[in-house]
Amino acid sequence: DVQLAESGGGLVQAGGSLTLSCSVSGLASNEYATGWFRQALGKEKERASCISNGDSSTTNYADSVKGRFTISRDNAKRTVYLQMNSLKPEDTAVYYCAADESCGLPLSNYGYWGQGTRVTVSS
Repeated sequence: DVQLAESGGGLVQAGGSLTLSCSVSGLASNEYATGWFRQALGKEKERASCISNGDSSTTNYADSVKGRFTISRDNAKRTVYLQMNSLKPEDTAVYYCAADESCGLPLSNYGYWGQGTRVTVSS
């Protein structure tokens, strides 16, 4: 049974930092691409970042978070992280991690999702 569990969300002031964690069970984290997605109130879910499967661990970022967010993976811990720096009020959203075979998949095709963790950035 594949399960993804996010943690690390919370309330932070603008300019602050948070690190989100996505713990993966039921599959080897490096065999699947893992993405961080977010959904703000009243908006569609969007991909913030993704790290590819395999040893290359290619990463990509949405323009809105590029230079501020860093995705990484600890295979031994089966955990994928999202380090978020210089947070802005517009980063406020529920953040989800999701896994599947490729970062290039459309959002709707990701097969495994966590329950989400809320990030609130105050101005």
